[in-house]
Amino acid sequence: MSDVIALVFDFDDTLAPDSTSGLLADMGLDVPHFWRDEVGPLLSEHDWDPVPAYLYQMIRLSQSGKHGLITQQRLQEWGRRLPLHEGVPTLFERLRRVVRASHPQVQLEFYLISSGIGDVMRHTPIAHEFTDIWASEFIYDEQGGICFPRRIVSFTDKTRYLFHIQKGIVGQASRNKPFEVNRKVEADKLRVPFQHMIFVGDGYTDIPCFSLIRRSGGVAFGVWDPKHRDKRSRAWGFIQEGRVSNLNHARYSDESELYQLLEQAVESLAGSIALRRHSYVG
Repeated sequence: MSDVIALVFDFDDTLAPDSTSGLLADMGLDVPHFWRDEVGPLLSEHDWDPVPAYLYQMIRLSQSGKHGLITQQRLQEWGRRLPLHEGVPTLFERLRRVVRASHPQVQLEFYLISSGIGDVMRHTPIAHEFTDIWASEFIYDEQGGICFPRRIVSFTDKTRYLFHIQKGIVGQASRNKPFEVNRKVEADKLRVPFQHMIFVGDGYTDIPCFSLIRRSGGVAFGVWDPKHRDKRSRAWGFIQEGRVSNLNHARYSDESELYQLLEQAVESLAGSIALRRHSYVG
């Protein structure tokens, strides 16, 4: 019987402004031009998947030399500097305190599943809060520049990592075992059943995770950044389609509605776990 809750986040536009757009702006690019005129035609004219399309154009950008090589060091340095949404730096410890105070036998863990760039996210000030981080990855050439995607995390790829969490295939010990996630695990041996998961995301790449978590008895929250009102209608569509339980601004301070709902969700779930364990023992 599991006593673990997994709170799983997307990153870009969920915990922070879009980190790739921020990197490109920091490099001096015309960001709307990059997405509209470089990535856009690959999608509309050549049937590319959105995630490899933007990774490919970043590689071309790096190899062109117009704005310097995109190196691992450059990505990591941007990760250390990129801004986070309001309340994010203290979010994790606040939620841990809530669970410890009410149900100390229940363990709250945090995970990050993103289509963004892993070498950026693993160097943010909050990276240490996550039990595991899965994101898109590059390999680097002899000059140190990005040259090929090593991992692409797109739409349904994200659900793969929910199964990693479910089966406990997380952390360094799980690396270099690409087929381990396919092994069968009996329901009573699952480390984190889907009904013990809460997923928070904002975009189209999150839809498979929204659907899987909600269908399996977990909780899915949709968020949108009020600084980007053009994305509000997309987020509202998630509510209309039943993809998410709630839709809120991506703000995490104590007084924010999203934080209050997350606190309520983890406390309620922790209470249910503790009650089932007590009934089982009794």
